[in-house]
Amino acid sequence: MAVKRIGVLTSGGDAPGMNACVRAVVRTAIHHGFEVYGIRRGWHGLINGDVVRLQIKDVSRIINRGGTILYTARSKEFMTPEGMQKAYETLQREEINALVVIGGNGSLTGAKIFASEYDFPC
Repeated sequence: MAVKRIGVLTSGGDAPGMNACVRAVVRTAIHHGFEVYGIRRGWHGLINGDVVRLQIKDVSRIINRGGTILYTARSKEFMTPEGMQKAYETLQREEINALVVIGGNGSLTGAKIFASEYDFPC
C-alpha cells in the first residue's frame, strides 16, 4: 500500500522541541505530496478519533511556543489489546497509512508494539 496520509501525534509528557518536530513533519510531508493529520492528545486521541487535518498555516510560528499544539497525554488504555484495536480502527477510518510518534521511551515502545501487532508503519 502506498503511503498517502500520515498521522502525527505527541505522547507522554511535554518536552522542548515537540512543536518543532510537528512543524518539520507537516512541512516536509506536504512538500513531498502527503496529506498530514494531527492526532490530539497522543494515543488517547487516536483511540477516541481526535484527528484533524494539518496544513502549513497550522504550524507556522509554533516553534517558539512551549508544549505541543497537538496536546499530549498518557494512555494506559492504549497498552491493552482493546485500546490498540480502537486506535487501529481510527487509522483505518481516517485512511491514515503511516504514523509519526513524537515522545519518549514509553511512547516509542507503544509505537513499536503497535507496528508489530498491526503491521503498521510507525
